[in-house]
Amino acid sequence: MLHVSELLLQHREVSTFAELVAIVKQRSRSEMFFRMDLKPPYPDTPDNWEMVLEAAFSSASES
Repeated sequence: MLHVSELLLQHREVSTFAELVAIVKQRSRSEMFFRMDLKPPYPDTPDNWEMVLEAAFSSASES
């Protein structure tokens, strides 16, 4: 299971929400489940961050 907190720890070089979305898309190819256990701490994190990350995870795994 992929967790947001795990991604933040593994990818400390990420500094924007957009970069995190790209990593979620990439990792969705090898993960079945995604858990949003922590709000990303980036200044550009949108209010609907959960929906954006879920869409990134789901759309990449459907391809």
